Amino acid sequence: MLKQVMDLYELLDSPSASGDVVKNYLCEQGAKPDLIEINRLTSDNGASDFIKVRIPGTRGKSVGGDVPTLGIIGRLGGIGARPELTGFVSDGDGALAAMAAAAKLVRMVHLGDRLPGDVIITTHICPDAPTREHHPVPFMDSPITMEDTWLHEVDDEMDAILSIDTTKGNRIMNYRGVAISPTVCQGYILKVSESVINVIERVTGQRANVFPISQQDITPYGNTLYHLNSILQPSVASQAPVIGVALSTEVPVAGCATGASHEVDIEQAARFAIEVAKDLGNGVCQFVDSEEFAEIKRRYGSMQHFQTQGQDA
Repeated sequence: MLKQVMDLYELLDSPSASGDVVKNYLCEQGAKPDLIEINRLTSDNGASDFIKVRIPGTRGKSVGGDVPTLGIIGRLGGIGARPELTGFVSDGDGALAAMAAAAKLVRMVHLGDRLPGDVIITTHICPDAPTREHHPVPFMDSPITMEDTWLHEVDDEMDAILSIDTTKGNRIMNYRGVAISPTVCQGYILKVSESVINVIERVTGQRANVFPISQQDITPYGNTLYHLNSILQPSVASQAPVIGVALSTEVPVAGCATGASHEVDIEQAARFAIEVAKDLGNGVCQFVDSEEFAEIKRRYGSMQHFQTQGQDA
């Protein structure tokens, strides 16, 4: 899938990058325009184009079937930090991976290869996002509030979600490549999915990297608590299980750093997402052990208060 990654990188590494630019590219690959939705959101800090691509499956909900729908979210603040910095920033890798997966799925459908279930891919395109201070290295910020982001990134039709995000600005991960998180669902941090481990290992040809998360990481941004980054923020806005897909490095790299994107790693993340979509649709991949999850909730009750801002201090 390097072709899709490289094609989109050239389009996104531009001050004129936009949702329409990505839509035009996807339509050239065979996408139907009515299955691509773009919403431009603005604020005092700038604007960003949210893009949603729907890929209907042969037995998905869109045709009245019962095969679960996979959501693939490209999580980020922005793909560029202009005019402060020139070029595509590391934080944009999540958007690039998600749209590369969309392009490949569109091409597959055009050639006659349709997956069993529907796939919904979302991200947003902002070539001139602000930055903010963060330890140990600066992060990208976003001109759009997290509440607006939840509204446009997460779709109620998603039965399981992969959230792809650059996760390089930390000292927790000291390896370069792709890593997955434990499953997060309705305020619970659950066990790592064995079937998802199977997918990541066959895609990378290496032992699975699993990154640790804390309870704070699955609470909403803006509550003043620690967050590794925003990779698991989709879990705040959804009842569906969410797995983070992190693009990591051996050393801390700022989200606003340019020249820091590794196309091979981005390709692996995108290919992993497509392989999860295949296995989920064929019933051989599960994010959650449903029986065990039901038993956990029976014994310990709801943890959905962790999807809220919580009580005032």
